[in-house]
Amino acid sequence: MGKEKLSNDSPVNEAIGSGSPNGHDPLEMDGLTLYEKKCVLINHEIDNNGMGRYQWYIWGLCGFGYMLDLLWAQAFGLVLSPLEQELGFSLSNSGNISVAFSAGLTAGAFFWGVLVDIIGRQWAFNLTCLISAVFGLGLGGCNSYTAFLVVTAFVGFGIGGNIPIDTTICLEFIPQNRRFLLALLSIFQPIGVVVCSAIAYGFIPKFSCSPNFSEANPLLSCNVPHDGQACCTRQSNMGWRYLMFTLGAITLGVFILRFVVFRFKESPKFLVYRGHDEKAIATLEHIAKFNKRACGISLADFEALTGEHNSTTSATELIGTGSKQLQRSTKEKIMIELARYKMLFNGWQMTRLTILVWLTYICDFWGFTLAGTYLPTILAKKNGSINLSLEFTYRTYLAIYAPGIVGVVLGTMMYSVPSVGRKWTMVISSGLMGISMFVFSAVNTEASNIGLNVMEYFFQSMFNAVLYGWTPEVFPAPIRGTACGVASFWGRLFGIIAPLTAQSLLPSGSTANDGPALNRVLYLAGGITLGCVLTVSLLPNKVLGRQSM
Repeated sequence: MGKEKLSNDSPVNEAIGSGSPNGHDPLEMDGLTLYEKKCVLINHEIDNNGMGRYQWYIWGLCGFGYMLDLLWAQAFGLVLSPLEQELGFSLSNSGNISVAFSAGLTAGAFFWGVLVDIIGRQWAFNLTCLISAVFGLGLGGCNSYTAFLVVTAFVGFGIGGNIPIDTTICLEFIPQNRRFLLALLSIFQPIGVVVCSAIAYGFIPKFSCSPNFSEANPLLSCNVPHDGQACCTRQSNMGWRYLMFTLGAITLGVFILRFVVFRFKESPKFLVYRGHDEKAIATLEHIAKFNKRACGISLADFEALTGEHNSTTSATELIGTGSKQLQRSTKEKIMIELARYKMLFNGWQMTRLTILVWLTYICDFWGFTLAGTYLPTILAKKNGSINLSLEFTYRTYLAIYAPGIVGVVLGTMMYSVPSVGRKWTMVISSGLMGISMFVFSAVNTEASNIGLNVMEYFFQSMFNAVLYGWTPEVFPAPIRGTACGVASFWGRLFGIIAPLTAQSLLPSGSTANDGPALNRVLYLAGGITLGCVLTVSLLPNKVLGRQSM
């Protein structure tokens, strides 16, 4: 079995640094494998489509996947306090919700990230939303903390595949000179947070038990001893359930848009890699027809490349076509798949890139998991200590998270700025994100509570926009979904560890003066986030070339 050649000199992906020209010369194919040559033709055809109707539909649907990711992540932070009050678990056990969600996200990121390179982009694209919708609707009916944690994990399993799948799909369907739209996909994340916060503002303050942290004697849970006094019942605490039902319905709506209203064709690069050249051409013809133009590539072009090709064995030849694929034993197919993953460590430069990407995702997910889980509770308690109502707190969430949309746009604009580009945008934004958490722990006024939370989420949105958009660019299509999925897997895995470490810093019972303990969580989150500054600074400025293969 031959070994696929992926030269560091080949035009595979754009640099991480300040950006490079987006155009390409289709004649520059020297040293490329047959698969890579076909990808050059596919890129040329996609570029000729420009941002047609088909591309905008794909971008929008992928954006909804991004929206769901933080829509649900934000929800668990917002329902933590009313959930604790109704079900009766202690503050030291509050991190279990984040652990359950992160466990599902971790399993989903790895499972869907790998599966998307095996079964294709199409099915994974739809199934993630369906799973999230079904279990999301079920969350509103949970009557025990254990049941809530189990269902939360399944919601995370579906959500976990969204970002690695959506970035992979979007990259393979948009033209080379519009790749900044990968970063702009992240604009849907703060939109999701704002939508979730607005829905929570409408339900939770009005339909919660004694909803004000400034009260000296809030209602206790009916699940703990309360000496016959009034307690927090399900009927008087329906706000968080209404939120879960609403978010589940939104997720189901996204599934219907993807599966019923608009159904996209399988990725041409995936089909070529699997030896289905005819289907790849059919997809390109479908896209051209949808965009009301003639397709500029045919099966004869692929056949001409095959006839003149004299390089090493290509990825297409490794996978095989038609009957050749069917003749392989299960063991041979598994070995071929495993051999493909070696591309992640193909030479020192790729190994360095892969490890640094993993470390960046670990620090990023650890930091913002803690922030997303505990910042709403910390803000509510800080506001309560200065006699600001819970209704006021939930209303301020809209002001805090809306500027994240501007953060994504600014990150996208910096994407190709000379001497700044992807790398230094991530360095600056991660540094300021960490600093804002440290400062927030030290002050407590109405203005600082809003302003510092705005700062944290603004720079978090900017950082993640560039990180999520850049990651699929630097890995070739045969392992693109896997590379994004495994990076997300490591981040999600440490997202499980994050609340477990935070819980050890919190008191075992809910007290009126647990602010200092919660501040220790902020120190931890800020310190871990600053790790991104180091890992991103060490990323190579030039990675593999110009085109995405």
